[in-house]
Amino acid sequence: MRRRIADAKRLVVKVGSALVTNDGRGLDRDFIADCARQIAALHAEGRQILLVSSGAIAAGMQRLGWTVRPHAMHDLQAAAAVGQMGLAQAYESTFLGLGLKAAQILLTHEDLADRTRYLNARSTLNTLLELGVVPIINENDTVVTDEIKFGDNDTLGALVANLVEADALIILTDQAGLYSADPRRVPDATLISEGRADDRNLEAMAGGAGSSISKGGMITKVRAAQRAARSGAHTLIVSGRFVDSLVAAAQGRETGTLLYAAATPLAARKQWLADHLQMSGSLSLDAGAVKALRSGRSLLPIGVRGVGGDFRRGSAVACLSPEGQEVARGLASYSSSEARRIAGHGTQEIESLLGYIDGDELIHRDNLILL
Repeated sequence: MRRRIADAKRLVVKVGSALVTNDGRGLDRDFIADCARQIAALHAEGRQILLVSSGAIAAGMQRLGWTVRPHAMHDLQAAAAVGQMGLAQAYESTFLGLGLKAAQILLTHEDLADRTRYLNARSTLNTLLELGVVPIINENDTVVTDEIKFGDNDTLGALVANLVEADALIILTDQAGLYSADPRRVPDATLISEGRADDRNLEAMAGGAGSSISKGGMITKVRAAQRAARSGAHTLIVSGRFVDSLVAAAQGRETGTLLYAAATPLAARKQWLADHLQMSGSLSLDAGAVKALRSGRSLLPIGVRGVGGDFRRGSAVACLSPEGQEVARGLASYSSSEARRIAGHGTQEIESLLGYIDGDELIHRDNLILL
């Protein structure tokens, strides 16, 4: 598995706030310089590298004299606006000194939830890579709201890996990798060398939240690995504090924790569906409809017991089991008002109920993904 990392041509590297800001004490220019040096070394090998960097909010907090991460959205946005200036300048000057050009990319979930903007972002990133530029990506914290924010840059790293169909996601953190328990509380916890990204037992081991500076924690890294695996990308969680840890990870050496993708990558449209973080609405299904979806069939109106939200034709909606669990998601063939009128009815009744018919299915199986 690690050999496949060594052979990877396109890598997404995510660095955490604790590393970039020296545990919140301000931008760690020595770390930034060392990280850039390692990226330049991989670039010289012919690799394409995209850097997802945390640190804007933490850097802004330091500049503003705040020691505790705020909760209010306007405070977080203000800190990001202040910190992003210094963060971008630090990367720009460092990469220029190494003979590489860098580009700043700020994203929100809306950029990836909208199909057109998703494709535009993908095209821009691919063009930058072809030009030999290192994209430096962060969430656009200055404009995000609770409804559209990614929530942590581990998730953003996985979404970017899927967006550009990267071979691997390397997450640099302040821990040596994923342990069997929190090593800060359990001294004899053991480092997990590798595992399947879709192994749900790993979430229990990851537990816990991040620090007062960072947003996530090990749990977000495990979930990011699960998400990255949908496009066939492997994930390595390694310490950014070790000498040349990024190069070692990219060369396939035994370091950190490898969470490998075991499943066949999803088709592009279904991968995009899987990466939606918010749905436009929901469809509550009966047990028969859930069984039909799991057997590979389309969703018919007769199996729908309720419609939630206000959505248009073509919107991404969640399919809920009778217990309220999301079992699938897909692109609706009818709007929410139309879906309410035909829910629970047979396909032969659609035309008489709506005055027209635009397909027998409420969601066609080609536009649906099971979760």
